[in-house]
Amino acid sequence: MEEVRMSDKSTLSGIVGERGVEQTVEGHITACSASRDNSRFAFATGEGDLLIVPRETLRDTATWTTVQAHDGPVLALSPDVAGAGFLSGGEDCRLKRTVGDTPEELAKTRRWIEHVACWSDGRKGTIAFASGKEVHLREADGTTALRTLEHPSTVSGIVFDAKGKRIAASHYNGASMWFVNSKDSAAKVYEWKGSHIGITIHPAGEALITSMQENDLHGWRLSDGHNMRMSGYPTKVMSFAFTRNGKWLATSGADSVILWPFFNGGPMGKPPSELPGIPGVLCTRVAAHPQQDVVVAGFADGAVLMMDQSSERVLPVCPAGGGSVTALAFSSDGCILGYGTEDGRVGVVDLTAPA
Repeated sequence: MEEVRMSDKSTLSGIVGERGVEQTVEGHITACSASRDNSRFAFATGEGDLLIVPRETLRDTATWTTVQAHDGPVLALSPDVAGAGFLSGGEDCRLKRTVGDTPEELAKTRRWIEHVACWSDGRKGTIAFASGKEVHLREADGTTALRTLEHPSTVSGIVFDAKGKRIAASHYNGASMWFVNSKDSAAKVYEWKGSHIGITIHPAGEALITSMQENDLHGWRLSDGHNMRMSGYPTKVMSFAFTRNGKWLATSGADSVILWPFFNGGPMGKPPSELPGIPGVLCTRVAAHPQQDVVVAGFADGAVLMMDQSSERVLPVCPAGGGSVTALAFSSDGCILGYGTEDGRVGVVDLTAPA
């Protein structure tokens, strides 16, 4: 894609008015994601729908389609292992695959399916979904079971490492990491007392990070299990993302975007940096551009800002409105940005389009 220039002029409506489009739908937006091939973008709603946006006609809302994927709120959304499809989990305890306009049921469990994740290298892939204390691993077809991973308490987040060899899950009193293809190995457990509510892995596999109910982040250095604590937030960190090279961890939870350094021995003993925010308005979602040193942040008033890490220049994506930003994501090629709010406002921006 062409470089996103922070100096581009924008109107008061933000770049969505020049390079994208907005629409309001029924139900709050619970998640958004681009498909694996980046040809479509999807928004999940609390009404059980998936709103599908074709990339080639992104600005023509007449081409957007709504698919009833779940009976009740969609709780999790992920690109499928390949192609233009999506995987979703919901309060109806079902895992669905949606390709085109037809959802296909892949699994039904006894508990809500609250987390879904996929790993793919373009040739093969693995699907994971969490229901209660269990994480289920399946082959790319979605129906062939690999193994079920049991945890001591309800799983609050799942993530694959970059190579797809390991999967980690957050839960009460810590996190567990498993080797995907080993049927006999037990989990490596990383303990820290408290309620862990989300999880991510450093792109180079150097650290495992969780967010906590106590307005903190906790981490473990994977080389030796050394504990890392990142505190000082006024509220819970509900969203975090490593930048493209793993140098920084961008987080929500304050009225600016907090960046923790993961270089030169950080984050322990290193103060965090900040990117500009909106004074007095909490950042609720963050997303890191996959190819550039750019972070996008969504706020509790519905505003979305794009920020250059090196210059700290800010480009408004959209103004306040529509409630708190609850979903935010780039396509894997960095060309499309999508966002959604608790009041059903959705927006997509083509970052390659002329301003």
